Amino acid sequence: MRTKLAPYAAQSSHTRGRVFDEAPPRGRSEYQRDRDRIIHSTGFRRLEYKTQVFVNHEGDLFRTRLTHSLEVAQIGRSVARHLNLEEDLTEAITLAHDLGHTPFGHAGQDALNQCMRSYGGFEHNLQSLRVVDLLEQRYAAFDGLNLTFETRAGILKHCSIKNARTLGAVGERFIHKLRPGLEAQIANLADEIAYNNHDVDDGLRSKLLDLDQLSSVGLFHRHLQLVLRAYPKIEGRRLIHETIRRMIDTLVTDLITHSAANIKALKPDTIEDIYQAPPLIGFSKAIQKEQAELKQFLHKHLYRHYQVCRMSSKARRIISDLFQAFIEETQLLPPEFQERAHHDKPRAIADYIAGMTDRYAMIEHQRLFAVEIH
Repeated sequence: MRTKLAPYAAQSSHTRGRVFDEAPPRGRSEYQRDRDRIIHSTGFRRLEYKTQVFVNHEGDLFRTRLTHSLEVAQIGRSVARHLNLEEDLTEAITLAHDLGHTPFGHAGQDALNQCMRSYGGFEHNLQSLRVVDLLEQRYAAFDGLNLTFETRAGILKHCSIKNARTLGAVGERFIHKLRPGLEAQIANLADEIAYNNHDVDDGLRSKLLDLDQLSSVGLFHRHLQLVLRAYPKIEGRRLIHETIRRMIDTLVTDLITHSAANIKALKPDTIEDIYQAPPLIGFSKAIQKEQAELKQFLHKHLYRHYQVCRMSSKARRIISDLFQAFIEETQLLPPEFQERAHHDKPRAIADYIAGMTDRYAMIEHQRLFAVEIH
């Protein structure tokens, strides 16, 4: 049985509603309906074949955007439950947070943003909102998924003032410099916990990282030694998994404990108090320092590893080539995107490319640029 929600949680019964009015859901809450729509969306299924760090074809066991999103959701729900916040809203936000991500991870996003620099730029967080508001074509009565205001606001983690002014009510908090709800704050930190620790796992699995290197990182070294003291004969994948499992437990426990202390110190009565307050979901200073050290290590030794850089370079060329080809010859686009291109050609092209999986982008590039004519 669920504990009664805190008064400052995002209550499903008090949602600010949906853009298009609908009858209340039967047998589930408004936020559960949001979660279910996200899970059944085309964009969510595409995440299975979108890069986390390693391109999908490089190995069957590396994380993808889909498995990453599921891991973020699991962490987010655990934190929300302990803090008596809205689990279903937290889950909906976490499952949707990467829907707008390009193929090929951050390399793909950077390349598409560069292509779009003269047309308003590209940012995957804003694209995730665009996916759920417009690009999903599933329902007879409206475009998008028609999610609740709170889920849409949680998806929009950051936004420029210029873009915020075009988004209506969901962009207002950026204009007025307000904070998101606690459920959205949890989603942000759950994302950080998941990708840092699971990138360590994938880095070791790929052999681009090794235990000796990672032993220079305080957070990893401390938990590795705890495991070795408890299980002196442990080795291989068991050693790695046990170490990372304990790291995640430490981070989640610290996040819950420190966030609870922040909330207790503020003593908020309503969700409006949360909007006006500084961020309340966060790590202790000691853990935040260790997290920063781990992130710096991963940037230096994994994300900038020459093998990752080679794939990133190829990815940028694929994205840039595709964008340029479609800008020069719009008739190369599928018919539905040609139609959208009549209104805003660069944005229609960005929508098409951002929706591709890694595999589809490579196939599409081959179709357009291979020498052979079939």
